[in-house]
Amino acid sequence: MSHGFDAATAAPDGQAADEPRLPGLLGHFDRAMRLLNRVILALGGLCLVSACLVLTHSVVVRYVLKEPTDWQDEMAVFLIIGATFLSAAGVQAKRGHVAIEALTGLLSPTVNRIRLLLADVISLTFCLFFAWKSWSLDHEAWVDGQVSQSTWGPPLWIPYTLMSLGMSLLCLQFVLQIAEALAYGPRAAGWAKPKIGLGADLNRNLEPEGPDPMGQTVAAKGKR
Repeated sequence: MSHGFDAATAAPDGQAADEPRLPGLLGHFDRAMRLLNRVILALGGLCLVSACLVLTHSVVVRYVLKEPTDWQDEMAVFLIIGATFLSAAGVQAKRGHVAIEALTGLLSPTVNRIRLLLADVISLTFCLFFAWKSWSLDHEAWVDGQVSQSTWGPPLWIPYTLMSLGMSLLCLQFVLQIAEALAYGPRAAGWAKPKIGLGADLNRNLEPEGPDPMGQTVAAKGKR
């Protein structure tokens, strides 16, 4: 989803204390999103476990007890949709989405920051369009009373709502990170630097020592 993530940069939760604490309204927004993302990621894990249990139940009932199943597959799909879309913002907050870093080591740190910012803006534009279409489909499914074509026939507004909420949260996360990057610099926006590969070797020599926009000293990468 996002191209603003470099290899091996998704920081674990245990390193949250090392991240800068943003002041003002933007800081309140950042902390609210962090809390919401933690809750949703935990619920997403439960949804994936529940989907596994539902599918296991389906296999046992169908092949062991020789009874037909009608709701297990769609229930598992709904759970996976919810876990995938609702957790997208939490993954983006860690810069954990798949990205291509072929140009990272070939560009200067300044150009890389511009590239990452543009990637966030383009990703936000796509996600806004996706969210708008999802809410349109959700409203249509609710008004028309659309249901799936299976024998179970659950209402289709359920998966559409999960998709819409997930993409809307992802848009908010992009807005937050873009605002943080513009106001306080790349460190506040979660743009971690590459730790492995060619990009790490080149950028270690390109970026000098100096204070970052948050007032913290950035050590030269050439030193260990």
